[in-house]
Amino acid sequence: MNNYNIALFGGRGYVGQEIIKLLDKHPLFFLKKAYSSSAYGKYIENYSKDKSLKFLKLDGNDIELDSIDIAILALPNNKSFDYVQKIKNASSNIIILDLSSDHRFNDNWDYRIPEIQKNTAGQYISNPGCYATAIQLIVSPLKSYITGKVSAFGISGYSGAGATPNDKNDPQKLKNNVIPYAPSGHIHELETRKHCYENIYFSPHVGNFFQGIHITAHIKLEKPLSKDELFNIYRKYYENMPLIKFNDMPTIQDVAGKHHATIGGFSLDKSNKNLTMYSVIDNLLKGAATQAIQNLNSACGLEELLGVTND
Repeated sequence: MNNYNIALFGGRGYVGQEIIKLLDKHPLFFLKKAYSSSAYGKYIENYSKDKSLKFLKLDGNDIELDSIDIAILALPNNKSFDYVQKIKNASSNIIILDLSSDHRFNDNWDYRIPEIQKNTAGQYISNPGCYATAIQLIVSPLKSYITGKVSAFGISGYSGAGATPNDKNDPQKLKNNVIPYAPSGHIHELETRKHCYENIYFSPHVGNFFQGIHITAHIKLEKPLSKDELFNIYRKYYENMPLIKFNDMPTIQDVAGKHHATIGGFSLDKSNKNLTMYSVIDNLLKGAATQAIQNLNSACGLEELLGVTND
């Protein structure tokens, strides 16, 4: 099997650091260049394959991509467009994976949660958002059984607010607290409407813990279903998907620092038509870096979990 040389754009943030750790363990993926505006000139931590590797300057003017097979964009939203064009100009063969939301509404890019969009990834991949992943893992198996509105309540660790100081990762504001934000029209709500279910409403919050996401979803079913019937629907849908696990009461502690998602907690009212259930993922891993490696493996024709330790 071939080795693949990788350039990483924006590797200093939390997700970028997780990407570097995963590339370090991958037998066929090799980090050759990493660009950062804040860490320019510093050695790249967590990468033992080449301890001499340093961050290059991320300024858009001096990008050299000779011998690069894959470009990973770990940039803030609205920052990837110029770099994508520069990468395409440098080579028409480079696989591009964008971790931001910039291409999630572009039908020319492959939007792919591997356990849901089970097709092979193409050359240009838009990695799904963390909240959107956790919500769709609940909703997708049930789409043909749902009627009306789906409501989702989410709480994320403050790593989801990024490493740059702001109100949603301020230790003083988060102390003994949960902070709601974006009460309507959150980008992951719009993303989930486009790619999964149109009539969905989502309320995001951030809590005083570092990583992980917990989603509570309220779903109205067209016809009564028992807990056993629901579990069988999910078990069949996610058959042979080792990163999807089930638990009666999923918690963030189940998944923090791990690659898998946990779904469960099926609770029905007396009519057996109103369902409440949960999903949990690590926002930095299954919600971002782990999923990126799965998608790149697919695009390269490799086993999808190559380089990903099955928890």
